[in-house]
Amino acid sequence: MTYCVGLCLKDGLVFLSDTRTNAGVDQIGTFRKMSLFQNKDRFFTLLSAGNLAITQSVKEILLQGQLFKGKNLWTAKNSYEAAVVVGDAIKQVYAQDHLALEKAGIDFNCNMIFGGQVKGEKPRLFNIYSAGNFIEATPETCYFQIGESKYGKPILDRVLNFNTPLNLATKCALISMDSTLKSNISVGLPLDMLVYEKNSLKATKLVTLDDANPYFAMIHQAWGEKLREAFNSIAEPSWSGAHKSSDISTPAKKMGMVPIIHPPSKAKSPRVTPITKTTPAKKIAKKVAPKKVTVKKK
Repeated sequence: MTYCVGLCLKDGLVFLSDTRTNAGVDQIGTFRKMSLFQNKDRFFTLLSAGNLAITQSVKEILLQGQLFKGKNLWTAKNSYEAAVVVGDAIKQVYAQDHLALEKAGIDFNCNMIFGGQVKGEKPRLFNIYSAGNFIEATPETCYFQIGESKYGKPILDRVLNFNTPLNLATKCALISMDSTLKSNISVGLPLDMLVYEKNSLKATKLVTLDDANPYFAMIHQAWGEKLREAFNSIAEPSWSGAHKSSDISTPAKKMGMVPIIHPPSKAKSPRVTPITKTTPAKKIAKKVAPKKVTVKKK
């Protein structure tokens, strides 16, 4: 599995990806999920998750500069057209491989985060799906995740917004990744990170991090410690109602408590006369009382 996150902010873009792939607990490998494309008037970053064979095929098509309707990443007029090229590359791999994958019982699984800037326009970020279609980040929804996203999502939702400075966003992305590393063994070091500054059209802040990186080691230790401190500083629940601010026994306004089900009482069963086996009775002749004979006296 993998975890990748891309942020689109007022001052630029942030990309972060792990490098672990696995096909079971005993088949673990290291493959980069980040690809960079740079020319004088453009800079693009591609993060990939899903079936490794599929994502590698898509990247190879893009690297070769194959044309789709006369366009590739080097000739697209803007970032939107470049995202269409990536989607077309995914569709080509699907047309080529999906029948064989279906016969083998394998899903066509390919998700990508694609972003960057063409000179003259603002930085843009896209989430491209297995079907080749995509959505674009907005100031209201300024980040995308692919892969194992659930563990690193809470910190992004609580901290991040479109106006977050790049340095704070860098810290936020690394904490998001650290939370994922802590909870999922299918995501692992090293990490590839790029902080793209708006209008630079080049990778000025690009680094690969492992457990020896001082800043990431500090993030890993400090985040765990601060979480425990915050947890311990929160009051425990009060069931008696003695402390109003921590009273947990206050019932909900729109719904009552969960009903408690008890075993049914034993129903009185109808009285049944026991049936016993008996020997069939023989027909008994009625005893007829002898008639009294009256003797007339002479």
